[in-house]
Amino acid sequence: MAERLSVKWGGASGVEYKYWIYPIPARLDKGQDGNYIYSKLVNDMWEPLYIGQGDLGDRVDIDIHDQSRCLKSKGATHIHAHKNARKADRIAEEKDLLLEHPEAYQPTGCNEKPGG
Repeated sequence: MAERLSVKWGGASGVEYKYWIYPIPARLDKGQDGNYIYSKLVNDMWEPLYIGQGDLGDRVDIDIHDQSRCLKSKGATHIHAHKNARKADRIAEEKDLLLEHPEAYQPTGCNEKPGG
């Protein structure tokens, strides 16, 4: 069995986070909290379309994600995900990645900017 591919995403803080790569449709077990990134390849580079955190079993199902329509229209092809049990750490990582990757915000991506 081949080892699952991984990728490192850098945050604005300089920290690199290792994510496992799953093609869409991805199915992960519920009850596993973590961080995730909906993405697609553009010129052999990963483009983040949505950066988030929560129960991976729920959040990686593109058909029920609250940004499902946007993610599909932007051509999301993969989920990058890893477990992260502590909520404060997940939120800090999400913010760090969004600071480094503002292209994940609308209109190029699907994240909504805080406060509109």
